[in-house]
Amino acid sequence: MKKILAADIGGTNSRFAYFQMQPNGTLSLVETQWLKTRDAQSFLQLLEHLSATEFTLSRAQCDLAVFAIAGPVENGVFSDPPNINWQIDLANAPEIFDLQRCLLINDFVAQAYACRSPIIKDARQILPGTIVADAPLAVIGAGTGLGQAALICDANGHFLPVPSEGGHNNFAFESKAEYEYMRFLLDRLGSEYVETETVVSGKGLSLVHEFLTGEKLDPAGVTAVIKPDSPTMQWAARFYGRVCRIYALQVFARGGLYIAGGVAARVPDLVLHAEFKSEFYKSTSMGQMLKKIPVFLNSNEDSGLWGAALVGQQILIRRRRTGV
Repeated sequence: MKKILAADIGGTNSRFAYFQMQPNGTLSLVETQWLKTRDAQSFLQLLEHLSATEFTLSRAQCDLAVFAIAGPVENGVFSDPPNINWQIDLANAPEIFDLQRCLLINDFVAQAYACRSPIIKDARQILPGTIVADAPLAVIGAGTGLGQAALICDANGHFLPVPSEGGHNNFAFESKAEYEYMRFLLDRLGSEYVETETVVSGKGLSLVHEFLTGEKLDPAGVTAVIKPDSPTMQWAARFYGRVCRIYALQVFARGGLYIAGGVAARVPDLVLHAEFKSEFYKSTSMGQMLKKIPVFLNSNEDSGLWGAALVGQQILIRRRRTGV
């Protein structure tokens, strides 16, 4: 039996899990532990905080550790995440972190792999369509930032991850009223352009609510007061539908579009709203094709952990077969 340490490290929360892989390759989740990312001043300190909890799997005991991080990853060992105040460098992991075998992956690569794990059966279908088995699968989700990734099928029927940092592209504002909001954001943020993740993240929910109502609330405060027919909900749902449409078209997601956790898990009305549906199908040339893409809401907060563990499972199985 192999032991896998999986982690999903975001700008707000860091989730850890202990998975066991049975001799037949089956994965089972043993336990989880959540920590506040900002309570740690470094990745090493985050791991030390984990060791100080009742989490039973130590770093030295695990056969493989797979860390999913909310940021771009270089060579499977380094990341400088945009919404975390420290870097991760696993180049000397055995000496610094007491980890003999470890890998760093993008957090939405983990979310994409989670769509091939057992937990995805509980995802809620919010728009109809038909999954094409060998077509690209896309995952998108707004939380502290905006994550995106895809899985594509190779010639041997294996799925390969395609990470993305598309959340840092310019947001596509489309109307006079939205241009006024854009100017509001440029003034408020003091930036030259508005990143997509600024508009659809938790912070974006607060900003659009302030623009429309004049009321300054944190994201939790906004979710507590907005109703399905409120302008804040309508605008936020439209914006979310737009980024989902754009990404679904970019990767031609006939394998399905999965919306992962974060804002949508806390406020499912955002993706169940008529504005979301209308905006997702809004394309003069691709409207009929978009209606063939099924859209799901995956609210399982452990999905990134399952995705990281699935990557670890594949590595351990390959090593067992090849002896490497």
